[in-house]
This record gives sequence, structure tokens and C-alpha cells, in this order.
Amino acid sequence: MPAAPAPSLDHVAVGAPITRLGVSLFPLYLHQAAPDVAAGEDVVVSELPEAEVPTLRFTNGADRTVLVPAGSVVTGGLQNRMVNVSVLLPAAGSLDVPVSCVQAGRWAGSAGFDRGRTYAPRRVRRTNDLTVDLNLRSGRGARADQGRVWATVDHELARMGLASETRDLTDLDRGVEADERRRRAVAELVARGPLPGQTGLAVAHGARVVAVDLFASPALLAAEWGALVRSHLAEPPGRPVGHPSAGRVLRFLRRFARAEATVTPGAGLGRERHVATDRLAGQMLELDDVLVHASAFALAA
Repeated sequence: MPAAPAPSLDHVAVGAPITRLGVSLFPLYLHQAAPDVAAGEDVVVSELPEAEVPTLRFTNGADRTVLVPAGSVVTGGLQNRMVNVSVLLPAAGSLDVPVSCVQAGRWAGSAGFDRGRTYAPRRVRRTNDLTVDLNLRSGRGARADQGRVWATVDHELARMGLASETRDLTDLDRGVEADERRRRAVAELVARGPLPGQTGLAVAHGARVVAVDLFASPALLAAEWGALVRSHLAEPPGRPVGHPSAGRVLRFLRRFARAEATVTPGAGLGRERHVATDRLAGQMLELDDVLVHASAFALAA
């Protein structure tokens, strides 16, 4: 069903960007009372007893609600996966979470998983968001179009000139490690970490805003910082045109906030908003009308 605009996105401030290798990272600051949600350091991920591609079991060993963000990657199991929607796991509980395969050429291994070093790149996350929204509106649940996700992973590997025997998204990280300038830029930005009070980042290639991730608190962003930075610096932006602009970031956020959304109960706690327009795709997770995680990606980029 359509939803009212997302009020949280009207309370975001944008700081000055830092630019490396044509990629500009803007700090975002969300002004709200943060919910009692922690990062998922104590989460254990496993295959289901009868394993299936689009679902994994996430078990929270902490005594607090924890966030598993959309676009994060888990490696191991029978194949590497990407989380389809942001999920709030209840304290000391388990949930079966919708995921997509990002390693088309493997179905073998063990039942356990590790956290990936990088998020899925923005185009893969965008494909996921577009097709999850379509499936939700069609009553098919929060599943992505697996074929389109695989095709986007293949496209990203080809753009980087990487051969991957198992068509594995995480092989994109080899491209970072093999490129000294990119590897050094990633190391620098990861070591810097987020700025004090920073709760999100917007990414621009020249004047074009291509992606946004926004979290409820500085602690949640800090837990995801390294993997997010790696995902954005892994991508050569081509020939950026124009200059990065905080005003463009604010307009992108306003467009996201005011887009018609598909609203559903969360896969865990809270409520999801899914947006797919002719200009952007994204999703937002709220708990008691407070933003926990939001992400959005430009279509024409």
C-alpha cells in the first residue's frame, strides 16, 4: 500500500565530501532519537536444515535487538549470499531471512558462514531492490529475481576484467587488492572511520549522486564502515562529470523520502518501505516510526 513520506529523511544534514579516485563520500548526520539497536557481531548465520538458495537462518546471541543490513554479504555455506532486506533480529532469537546467491557456480561446502569483507556493489543492490519491490507488490514476498542478480554480478566482474570460476561477487575484492592506488585509498578511508556523530554516507561520481546508506546511530554505521567503503572504492567511476554537491545529495534524499513506497511488515521486527521509481530504487527499515537503516541507488548511473 502507498505510504506517507518518510519524515526521518527530512532531518539529515550533509557534510563536506572526501574524494578519492573520482569517488566522493559525503558524511550524513541523522538527527533523531536512536532506537536501542546494536550491530550484529553476535549473529550466527547457517543454512536451513534443508538448504535452499533464497533463505538463510540468522541467530542473534545478544540480549539486544540487532540489525542485519540489506546489501551485506555472508560468505561460506553452500554458496555466498547477499541479504535482500534490512532485518531486525530480536534478542536471543532466530529468523529465516530472504537472501540472494552472489556465487552462481558453487553449491557445496559447509553449513556455516562468515561476514563478508565488502557489501555488494551498488548495481547489484539496485537490482535486488528493484526486483524485491516488484515481488512484494505482486504478493511473492521479499525475494529478488535471482537471474537478474546473477547477471548483474557477471556484469560487475566483467567491468573489472576479473575471471571468476564460480562467478563469485566477492572476487571483486581481488580487483581492489591488485590495484595499488585503490588498495591504498581503501586502507586510508577504512582507517579514518566515520567522523564523530556521522550516521551515513552518500556517494557521488562527479556531480551525480549514485548511492546513499543511512543508519540510526553512529555505532551502527561504524560497524558497517569498512565493508561499505570497500564496495564503493572497488568501482572505477569512469569519467566523472561536474563537481560533488551537498545540495544534490539533499535533493536525492528528498526524492527518496517523497517517493511512493510499498510498505510491509519487516522480515523481523519493524516495518519496511520499498521504493522503485524511474530515477531511484531503495528501501528503508523503521522501528516504531524511527529509521533504523535506509539505502537508495540512482538508476541512471
